[in-house]
Order: sequence, then C-alpha cells, then structure tokens
Amino acid sequence: MLKRFLKPIKLPAPVDWAVLILRVGVSCLMLTHGYAKLTTFLGGDHSFADPIGIGEELSYVLTICAEFGCSILVILGLGTRAALIPLIITMVVVATIIHAKDPFDMKEHALLFLFPYVALFLTGPGRFSVDSKLYR
Repeated sequence: MLKRFLKPIKLPAPVDWAVLILRVGVSCLMLTHGYAKLTTFLGGDHSFADPIGIGEELSYVLTICAEFGCSILVILGLGTRAALIPLIITMVVVATIIHAKDPFDMKEHALLFLFPYVALFLTGPGRFSVDSKLYR
C-alpha cells in the first residue's frame, strides 16, 4: 500500500515539466523560510508560537522539519507525497489557527503555499523525480 501511495502516476510530458517547475519552485521558496527558522533556532532562540498546544520548542522543531527538511525532499522528488503531508498541515495551521483572526491578506501567504502543495499531492512528483526512478 505504501508503495502504491508513493509511486508516481504517469502524466503527459508537458504536465511532467509543469510539475517539476511547480515542485522545485514552490519548495525553493519555502526552503528560505525553513532555513531562516533553522538558523534562528540553532542560534539559541527557541521562542515560537504554540498553536496546537504541544509546546513552543516542539512546534518550532516540527515547523523547521516541514519547511526545511520536507522542502528538500520535495525538490528531489523523494517520498514526495509523504513529504507534502507535513507541509500541507503546517500551512493549514498557519492559515486557520495562527492567522485565524487576522485579515485575509495575512492568511494569503500560507494559502499561496498550500494550494500548490495540494496540487502536487494529487499529481505526485512527476517523471523527473527520484520517486520515479525508484518505482519503475
């Protein structure tokens, strides 16, 4: 079942190129957010929001793992659908909990990441991915 979940679906060639551009582009943009959080965390500042009640430090670590670690996996196309789940959850939490009472323009940034992540989850990583090579 896990193999079927991770295995890329066959897409037309132009769609494979579009998925590659979307996968790498959105992940590189998210990587900058994750890297900034990682360097701040490693610098000793562990103060962070605790939107779901698991503690500031754990929230911070999970966010860094999603934004930095999972972004690298998505760029490579390695375990793509699995790597997208923490990214999707993170963006849903940011849009619906962190910025719940804020105006729409404060939620927009998280939503602009969320929608491509959902689209990539549905399409898979495409032909130009490590997943595609692993599941021939």
